Amino acid sequence: MEDVQSHPDPRGIPLERVGVSGVRFPGVVAGQATSVTASMSVSIAAEHRGAHMSRFLLALEPHREALGLERMPALLRELRERMDAEAAEVDLRFPVFRRKAAPVSGESGWMDYEGRLVGRVDAEGLVVRAGAVVAVASLCPCSKAISDYGAHMQRGHVHLDVTPRRGESGAFAPLPFDDLVAVAERHASAPLYPVLKRPDERHVTMQAYDTPAFVEDMARGIAADLREDPRVEAFTVRVVNQESIHQHDAFAETSWSRSGR
Repeated sequence: MEDVQSHPDPRGIPLERVGVSGVRFPGVVAGQATSVTASMSVSIAAEHRGAHMSRFLLALEPHREALGLERMPALLRELRERMDAEAAEVDLRFPVFRRKAAPVSGESGWMDYEGRLVGRVDAEGLVVRAGAVVAVASLCPCSKAISDYGAHMQRGHVHLDVTPRRGESGAFAPLPFDDLVAVAERHASAPLYPVLKRPDERHVTMQAYDTPAFVEDMARGIAADLREDPRVEAFTVRVVNQESIHQHDAFAETSWSRSGR
């Protein structure tokens, strides 16, 4: 049968990314079965008309049940080889579920977090990143300071995008998803829980009142911890609060690289 995608293209325009998005499949990430949504792309040389889209899924299949930072280089390498491309990129997003106990009663339920794995390989080298979105609670320091009693509290989300360091062997430093969740929750006024009995609710609201934090405070605290983590090469932290007494959201963001670039 005629291979139309392999026909030459006369316009002389290379394409930076060509691929598939919104690909949903059952996968195993860091040992946990979950539902993954993938976006995968490769670069296309000026003389090539198109990419064979089915090859993206064929490249993914051998890695589907063992996805993680350590597996990303092999997946990217297979994409480049199958597609004869200069660059390849993969973006995986998935829910991560963790059993979490309430702070006083010990009653537990399932928390869900959003996880992300991203990898790119091109002429400049290989980069992989791990990401997480963690829901937290924050209590406004200004509201606490100016009110006769009480203070407004809101739910927010910490968005983490972290590049691990590579050792002399070329292996990436392990960055367990639970560690990303922990650093986000550590700098919130209080973490969130799936199940709260009355003694737990009292504990959480008092904890938040004793630990007020602006989005700026949370972003800086998380950034300071990540800078000191020897496993981290670079990161972006973005904290967004869904304000409880405003119609708008509040956010703070910072990025850092060990190389200074």
